[in-house]
Amino acid sequence: MREESGPEISGWVDPTRDDAVVASLSEGIGGPVGTRASGHPWWTPVRVLLALAALAMALGMVTKSACADTDWQDMDVRTSAMCYSDMPYLYIGRGFAERHWPYTGDEAVRSEFEVMEYPTGISYWAWGTSYVTWWLSGSPADDEPGRDLPAEGTLFVAVNAVGFTLIVLISTWLLAGVNRVRLGSGRILRRPWDAAGFAIAPALVLTGLVNWDLLAIGFVAGALWAWSRDRPILTGVMIGLGTAAKLYPLFLLGGVLVLCLRGRRWAPLGYASAATVLSWVVAQVPAWVTGPDQWQVFWHFNSERTADLGSLWLVAQQMTDATITADTINLWSWAFFLGWCLAVALVGLLAPRPPRFAQLGFLIIAGFLLVNKVYSPQYVLWLLPLAALARPRWRDLLIWQAGELIYFASVWWYLDGRLDPGAGDDPVAYWVTTVVRVLAQLYLVAVVTRDVLRPEHDPVPRDPDDRGGPGPQEPDPEPQTTSTRSNQVAV
Repeated sequence: MREESGPEISGWVDPTRDDAVVASLSEGIGGPVGTRASGHPWWTPVRVLLALAALAMALGMVTKSACADTDWQDMDVRTSAMCYSDMPYLYIGRGFAERHWPYTGDEAVRSEFEVMEYPTGISYWAWGTSYVTWWLSGSPADDEPGRDLPAEGTLFVAVNAVGFTLIVLISTWLLAGVNRVRLGSGRILRRPWDAAGFAIAPALVLTGLVNWDLLAIGFVAGALWAWSRDRPILTGVMIGLGTAAKLYPLFLLGGVLVLCLRGRRWAPLGYASAATVLSWVVAQVPAWVTGPDQWQVFWHFNSERTADLGSLWLVAQQMTDATITADTINLWSWAFFLGWCLAVALVGLLAPRPPRFAQLGFLIIAGFLLVNKVYSPQYVLWLLPLAALARPRWRDLLIWQAGELIYFASVWWYLDGRLDPGAGDDPVAYWVTTVVRVLAQLYLVAVVTRDVLRPEHDPVPRDPDDRGGPGPQEPDPEPQTTSTRSNQVAV
């Protein structure tokens, strides 16, 4: 009878008994949870995670307070206080303050405002939040005398911050349900605390409000959750909509391909691929119909872009005093990325057991970032939900993010002139921090690769009979008893 109603929920893995760093920190409040500990009747793990995620976003807003106090008008403050955000400047500079549709071809609008150079999903979101900002500002007329546009830009950031907080909360809830351990007799042991690597990540606090990258993160979390629930069509929809917000979620299909090849599961591969394409096309229709020329700006902008901040291409260009053309970067970066994807596929296919979707997704997108022509500080968010589930160990996550935080500080100091050398023109200190960031990322890549090739090191044990497809089904209600959650998995 039990097999017909779905797997039995056996509780969850407690982080104080699962992670050495968390166990060490718990000594200050009594040590790891005991085998007879009972859970709180209301503060379940997911609810605690949601509270922590809300706190992290609140701290992220606090980090922008120095810029908000000056309505982002003090150019020195935005770098010295490391509180820069693209949003208030694009609110004015792309015509959102006048609520212009980002893909309008109106000559008067285009003569005054540049076309939004971001994907359609971000453009739609920015346009929608500009209306909310306008309404909260008292619905002023566009030509109203004395209209305070900088103050509106600050309000625009706040409106987006509230929206992003909702996205982070939903993402945390989704990620908390992805990693699960299949025990004997069809029982499932949940690992909701693995989502803490995303919900309270230092990188989330510092970079969450730099740009609109969190919009795509929500769809990535949705794709991970949908795949774990054996829903390939929903997985494809999430990947397609995520690709409409940022290009990189498209590469998650590579992970789907490897898993389906291992399991010879052609139907889920076809469903996920078709849903990805269809959902992406549907998302493009409003922009394409209303302004095909404006829709193409994003693609032209990225194709013609040269080496920019954070990339190894910029380091190579500055070190050699050579000009590396956009065509050269496009050719070699895509060639390297193709080789990287083939290597990840080989690792995934040769692994003793099927890798987890998050592991493959992390490895693929990490390679894309390593050779990208720009590696902005907030791009760490692209890896964050994948890394949290791929390697749910705080030691490794903190080592990786330490490299990111070092770079986060250095890029603002570099732009502020604080890293200017005392003699000569070479910004060696900035080069070093860029390389440190890459090495920290490669460290996590190496650890995740080892987990794939040697599954005994993976913190999330896998069923030896699992063919690599989506995970087992699980009822929605959260278990209310924790008496069986301890000492069930030796990791």
